Amino acid sequence: MRIERKAKLSETVVQALRAQIIAGDFPVGEKLPTETRMSELFGVSRTVVREAVAILSADGLVEPRHGAGVFVRMNPQRKIASIAADVGDRISQAINVLEVRMGIEIESAGLAAERRNPSQEARIQEAFFEFDRLLHRGEQTGKADFAFHREIAAATNNPFYVDILDALGDRTIPCDRTSPWYSVEVLSPQYLMGLQREHLAVLQAISARDPQGARDAMRRHLFAAQQRYRRRLTCQQESYAAATDARLPSDTLPGPS
Repeated sequence: MRIERKAKLSETVVQALRAQIIAGDFPVGEKLPTETRMSELFGVSRTVVREAVAILSADGLVEPRHGAGVFVRMNPQRKIASIAADVGDRISQAINVLEVRMGIEIESAGLAAERRNPSQEARIQEAFFEFDRLLHRGEQTGKADFAFHREIAAATNNPFYVDILDALGDRTIPCDRTSPWYSVEVLSPQYLMGLQREHLAVLQAISARDPQGARDAMRRHLFAAQQRYRRRLTCQQESYAAATDARLPSDTLPGPS
C-alpha cells in the first residue's frame, strides 16, 4: 500500500504566499495582509499563519517588524538563485559526509557481524522494525534510520565507532527533516522503501554472522546513497546552466557556423 504524506496547513500557506510574492502581487517593501486577514483568507488558524510567516522569514523572503507587520524583503529571483547555489553546496557536503561514513560504517558492519551478542542483534532489529513501522504510518523515519546505524556501531563493542557516529549526529541522515541535506525526494515512500531493502541486507548479514557480507551490504547501501546525491547534483548543475543560458542576451549566443 502506498502511503502519501499529507502537507501541513502551514506548508500550504507558505506555498500560496511564496507564489504570490514571486508573481509580484506583493512587491519588495510591501506589507502582507494582517495575521487575522490571512487567517480568514486561507481558512486556517492564526497559529498556522504565524508558522508560515516564520518559514518565509527563515527563507529570507519576508521580515516581521514588531508592531508594524510583515514586509516583503527580497527579490524572489535573487533568493531563488541563492537557494540554488546553497543546494549545490549542501549536496556536495552530503557526498563528502557519505564518503566519511563509508570509511567508518563498512568496517563497523563487518565487526558487528563478528562480535554482536544476542541483545545487540535484537537492538539492531528493533531499530530496523521501528523504521518500518514509521514508514508504513507515513511518519518521519530519520531518527530510526540513525538508530539502526548507531546500534550496528555499538555491536562492534568498540566505543569509538559510536563516538564518531554521535559526533556526526543524526542530522547526517538525509531523511531526517533536521538534516541540512533533507529534500522532498528523500521523504517519498519509494525512496524510503529502497533504503529499507538496503537495511535488510545489512541486517541479514549481521544476523548470519557473515562479516564480508555485512561489509558488502553496507558498502552497497552507502554507495547507493552517494550516487543518488551525485545525480541530484548533476541535475541541479544542469538546471542552473539552462537557466543561465536563458538569461543571456540573444546577441551573446553563438550564431550558426
